[in-house]
Amino acid sequence: MDILRTIAELRRRTSVWCKTGERVGLVPTMGALHHGHLGLVRAARAQCDRVVATIFVNPKQFAPGEDLEAYPRREAADLAMLRAAGVDLLFMPAVAEIYPPGFATTVRVEGLTECLCGAHRPGHFDGVATVVTKLLLQSLPDIAYFGEKDYQQLAIITKISGKLFPRLSIVPCPTVREKDGLAMSSRNALLDAASRVQAPVISQMLFQVEELKNEMSVPELKKLVSEKINSASLMQLEYFEIANENNLQPLNVINKNARAFIAVWAGKVRLIDNLSLNF
Repeated sequence: MDILRTIAELRRRTSVWCKTGERVGLVPTMGALHHGHLGLVRAARAQCDRVVATIFVNPKQFAPGEDLEAYPRREAADLAMLRAAGVDLLFMPAVAEIYPPGFATTVRVEGLTECLCGAHRPGHFDGVATVVTKLLLQSLPDIAYFGEKDYQQLAIITKISGKLFPRLSIVPCPTVREKDGLAMSSRNALLDAASRVQAPVISQMLFQVEELKNEMSVPELKKLVSEKINSASLMQLEYFEIANENNLQPLNVINKNARAFIAVWAGKVRLIDNLSLNF
C-alpha cells in the first residue's frame, strides 16, 4: 500500500489508472478505523480494480467546542488494517493541503442539511459536502463507498454526486454493529466504561420502534423512545425522528419510505444511529 500526502501525487496516480481503464473505488474516512470501515473496503475490493482510501480529520465539519481535538487518532493501527484489507493507495493529506491559505469555497446542499443532525450542528454538513467534493475531484473514482450509519451524510453525498459527478456511483453499505447492537463508530472509543454499558439502549430502541411501527402512532413512538433513553442515567436524547429516507422530511404516518433517526449524548460523547422501517 502506497501512502501519498499531496493532491498532485494522488492525481498523477489515479489518472494513470483511469487512462488504462482500471475501475477505481474510493473509501473516504477520518481514521480511527473499525470493522464498519473495513466493510466499505471489502465492498470496494470486490467491485474495483484499485482501491483508494483516505484518512483526513476534517476540521470544517467541527463547530467550535466540538470534539475535533479529542477525535480519536490511531495512525499505526489504521495503516495496518488498511494494508491487511488490500487497499492499493492511502491518501493522508495535511490540513493545509486540503485547505490552503486563501481557501474560500464551500459546498452546500440545501434541503437535506437543515434537519436531523444539521439542526443541532449548524455548518457541519457544509464541511462534509465541501471535503467530500474535493476528495472526489482529487481522486477521480468510478465508485465511492459510504456507510448507512451516517445516513444523512450519505443522502447529501448522493445528491452531490447526481448533480456534480454524473459518472460516479455511490454505493451505500449497511451499518455494522457490535455484538450488543451498538452501531460501530470511531466515537465509541471515547466512551467511558459506564456510558459504554448503557449505550446499546440506542439501537435497542430503534429495533423496538421497528417492532411496534404497526401498533403505535408516530407521536407515541417518539414518547416511548424519549422516556426510555432519558431513563438511562448517562443517556440524554438529542432527537428522535421518523422521516422519509429520500428527502429526510418528518413523517406523521409511517410508510414504505420511513426511516427512524436518533442522536443521543452518551455521557460526553454524541452518538447517532438509524434504521429503515420499510415494510
